[in-house]
Amino acid sequence: MKADGQEKIIVAGFGGQGIMLAGKILAQAGHLLGRNVTYLPSYGAEVRGGTAHCHVIISEDEIPSPVIESPDAAVVMNGPSLEKFQTRVRRGGILLVNSSLAAAPLGRDDLEIYGVEANRLAEEAGSAKAANMVMLGAYLRFSRLLNPGAVEEALKSLLPARHRKLLEINRRALHLDFPLSS
Repeated sequence: MKADGQEKIIVAGFGGQGIMLAGKILAQAGHLLGRNVTYLPSYGAEVRGGTAHCHVIISEDEIPSPVIESPDAAVVMNGPSLEKFQTRVRRGGILLVNSSLAAAPLGRDDLEIYGVEANRLAEEAGSAKAANMVMLGAYLRFSRLLNPGAVEEALKSLLPARHRKLLEINRRALHLDFPLSS
């Protein structure tokens, strides 16, 4: 991550993977830590099963625009999202790829690229639906402005009531310790 007091993150996948929840959690965690934050969602026409991504900026300073042209990090959950966003990550940035659903990108040797078997790891934590939390846990290894405690607090406050029974599984998925493959 850049050392300028700001993190620009794009979280992308398809509807139903918890993309928007993951972005909201990042933004809420930043807010809980007293940072300035923006959250900008974008849905495809179909929503569930269609494309979905969100822009999250966490900053120690004011944020002039919520739109991210060149993110510091991209968290991608599927192949189409990888194709769409891998070229946008800034030189020296971080690309986290759910390697359960997407192959490693080609043609970028100017990034830190890590594959995370998020679906498999989420199943080991108790539910395949927690793959988004596995990916957030991986992202936290690189964040300078967020910490796991704030993300866990945000998760608790944002997890819909109908999914409260999954709180412990999501917490486990967030804190999994696994090697990152590059």
